[in-house]
Amino acid sequence: MTRTGKTGAGTGATPARRTLDAIDRRILDALQQDARLSNVDLAAKVGLSASPCLRRVAELEQAGFIQRYVALLDPAALGLGVSVFVQVSLEKQAVQGLGVFEEHVLARPEVMECYLMTGDADYLLRVVVPDVAAFERFLLDHLTRIPGVASIKSSFALKQVKYRTALPIGE
Repeated sequence: MTRTGKTGAGTGATPARRTLDAIDRRILDALQQDARLSNVDLAAKVGLSASPCLRRVAELEQAGFIQRYVALLDPAALGLGVSVFVQVSLEKQAVQGLGVFEEHVLARPEVMECYLMTGDADYLLRVVVPDVAAFERFLLDHLTRIPGVASIKSSFALKQVKYRTALPIGE
């Protein structure tokens, strides 16, 4: 969604080939730190006047560099203090089996991230739940019932050492 409320073209697609200059990078960096900046404040922060800044933001949205604007919430404050990393191996890595698994995972709100992997497991999931009992329910009622799942290995996070949402875009 754009800052004006319109949906942009860059919802999950690979960004169009466009060269980012230093000002574009400063805009992206500033918006990663605080997406609620007004256009006037953003313009001042990156050294532009308001009108060219607004145009550049719109271009970055259209090119797919900016996918959407979100609020980051505190999981612990919401009672979601348990993070579990789950490795899932499938019986076969056939396209149909991958699709079935991914459909099920996409439907589960407690799955925050899911990656198709190389190595020992086919998928790596990050699951956020209120407690161990909730994870057990997720595991038994949902994950183990997905057709084609061969094995599941879970690791509970004890402490979050680093968590970033801002990408390292550099100069």
